[in-house]
Amino acid sequence: MASRTLAAGGMKKDLRPHVLQHGKPHERSAIISKLAGQIVKMSQQKFASNVVEKCLTFGGPEECQLLVNEMLGSTDENEPLQAMMKDPFGNYVVQKVLETCDDQSRELILSRIKVHLNTLKRYTYGKHIVSRVEKLITTGGEEIFID
Repeated sequence: MASRTLAAGGMKKDLRPHVLQHGKPHERSAIISKLAGQIVKMSQQKFASNVVEKCLTFGGPEECQLLVNEMLGSTDENEPLQAMMKDPFGNYVVQKVLETCDDQSRELILSRIKVHLNTLKRYTYGKHIVSRVEKLITTGGEEIFID
């Protein structure tokens, strides 16, 4: 319980970002495993979203895939991803996913985002995602056609 409070911006110093960046692979893996199941909620909190971004930046391919799967959700509607894209902090986590994940995951996430581009343009924070997707398209990322 205390670890969640710390990640959510508690008064005590949270060491997880430091361990994620400078720790050993098994230490990073242990942290990411404990955070699994809370990624979407944490992505929508100021300080906790920074921890999630560190997980994506410094986690291994398997851990990143675990986080991506959680963000996509279990239905075709991708409710967790939709919520994150419209959130003031969650949108940065989605951008970090696009920056750090492997090509196959990026292609999958982009295909899921593409469906929501017109809706995202109506949200302040969704516009950040639209901008990032358009930038990926114009800089030679996987070719995605925006309808």
